[in-house]
Amino acid sequence: MRHTPKGGAGDSGTASSDGRPVSIGTVLNQLREEFPEVTISKIRFLEAEGLVEPKRTPSGYRKFTPADVERLANVLRMQRDHYLPLKVIREHLDAIERGEQVALPAPAAPARDLIEGVPEAGEDTPTAARIGRAELLAAAEVDEAALADWESYGLIVPHADGGYDIEAVTVAKLVADLGGFGLEPRHLRVVKAAAEREAGLVEQVVAPLRRHRNPQTRAHAEATARELATLSVRLHAALVQSALRGRP
Repeated sequence: MRHTPKGGAGDSGTASSDGRPVSIGTVLNQLREEFPEVTISKIRFLEAEGLVEPKRTPSGYRKFTPADVERLANVLRMQRDHYLPLKVIREHLDAIERGEQVALPAPAAPARDLIEGVPEAGEDTPTAARIGRAELLAAAEVDEAALADWESYGLIVPHADGGYDIEAVTVAKLVADLGGFGLEPRHLRVVKAAAEREAGLVEQVVAPLRRHRNPQTRAHAEATARELATLSVRLHAALVQSALRGRP
């Protein structure tokens, strides 16, 4: 079920205390109090995915009701705190609108016994979680020989200190799954090369923002990089599906 916002369209572009619809820029400012990295493109993306349906003025401008803004905030919380996919989030929100009770999973957080270097309260938080080799083997459920093979083809690359980014677990599991279909590491080098080229394109877009003096601009660069990465993955999947359908 798609969301039908309550209230009519209005011309107010500033925050309104009487429940009148507001512009996307006002929504952005309201959401950034809790979600500093949210962007207008993110809001438009969630709209395109059917998570929110603002009304439009005759000239085509979006107008968001308080219910729309709260729905967006709930979507962002479920993504941030529970790492839920959009399909599941949509189902939860539709159930809530029907008056049903929804049980969310516990907030997602890396287990302390899995991730090395997790700071105690009061310490500086690292920019990215790291795991050791033994933890990677256990989390991915693979043996030493398989991991060494994947590393030899550059599919998984350890840091100089021998640790791995947490994403290595996902990569290892996917490589293992693909291996079940007969795809060997040597076959996957083309996927790795394509990913590196896509990362290069993203970096070209966000590099000027990352060099900016303003901390908010640098934070925006990271949010933009994540959004571009998500869109790139979706495009890649769509192109693969299209190519497969075009084959005899």
